[in-house]
Amino acid sequence: MDKPVVKPNSPYFSSGPCAKRPGWDAANLNSAWLGRSHRAAGGKVKLKAVIDQHVEILGIPEGYRCAIVPASDTGAVEIAMWNLLGARGVDMLGWESFGMDWIKDAVDELKLDDCRTIKADYGQLPDLSQVDTDRDVVFTWNGTTSGVRVPHADWIKDDRKGLTICDATSAVFAYDLPWEKLDVVTWSWQKVLGSEGAHGMLVLSPRAVERLESFAPDRPLPKIFRLMNKGALIEGAFKGETLNTPSMLATEDCLDALAWVKSIGGLQSTIERSAGNFKAVADWVAQTDWIEFLAEDKDTASYTSICLKITDPWFNSKSDDDREAFVKAMVKLLELENAAYDIASYRAAPAGIRIWGGATVDPQDTAKLMPWLDWAFAAAKSQDVAKAA
Repeated sequence: MDKPVVKPNSPYFSSGPCAKRPGWDAANLNSAWLGRSHRAAGGKVKLKAVIDQHVEILGIPEGYRCAIVPASDTGAVEIAMWNLLGARGVDMLGWESFGMDWIKDAVDELKLDDCRTIKADYGQLPDLSQVDTDRDVVFTWNGTTSGVRVPHADWIKDDRKGLTICDATSAVFAYDLPWEKLDVVTWSWQKVLGSEGAHGMLVLSPRAVERLESFAPDRPLPKIFRLMNKGALIEGAFKGETLNTPSMLATEDCLDALAWVKSIGGLQSTIERSAGNFKAVADWVAQTDWIEFLAEDKDTASYTSICLKITDPWFNSKSDDDREAFVKAMVKLLELENAAYDIASYRAAPAGIRIWGGATVDPQDTAKLMPWLDWAFAAAKSQDVAKAA
């Protein structure tokens, strides 16, 4: 197969850290609050602006609390679990690596007495009809490592008694989340915003705040996990007074990304860009005979972490190690051509391709990448056959 001529203008398709916004330049961070305390007035203004602009752009309901927390989305999920779980039974959902991590924490670390796990293999979604939202529920909205997402929130009762704790790191800014169905929502700056990592966002509904104020877990909480002090909510955490020292350079980068979101039309535009990236891949998959979505149900296929499995019989006749080596060869060819970077599937997922389709990626670039995937597959297969001979 001939090598394509047209390349993506930006070859950044990594699923984390993700592509910077179009037109990004480090010079845009010159106004960062550097060399000063984050607790000084100017630092708190910057941090509070990150919170306020998230609330505004995402349409987070009045009465919900939003905070910047340490350790990216992982830290935000852990803070929620360690503070809130144990008051009632919990259903833990897992269908990819991060959901499985939260299950492991609930079972092996928190050692919860009444913990039910509902799992599915990569490419599948658990049976959501099994979930009892009168219990607490912990789930990922969008499985970053499997490319499988929940298609809606109809399975969550409006009059639920439990809390819904949603890891939404690959979903926020790519979908219009039903906030009224969610009691805790977490994400990180480095996903759909394409900002720098290490910081997470934590949103609490009034019901989640009520749980914090009425339930004291019988476990020690590290300082950076504590949302309560002497029985009262630490209000400063929701006003930019962070639980530990944040990077003010990363904060400035987040503000830059949020300003870009506003400049292109806000949430609806970021949703449309993500949907456009998915469509570019879906159109190609529909006419390509060697590849398919990892998601078995197209209605659950992610618009952001677009995971693909190679269906070619020759490929699937190989051993697991050989399949992984073949994908690495494909990815290396694309990297050497500066056509795409870092698009191998997650290490724990089936060997395949994972293309980030968040809002900072231009759908036209995604469309330009597709012929390169055909070329890389054919070239890697040719090299593999020649080597075997």
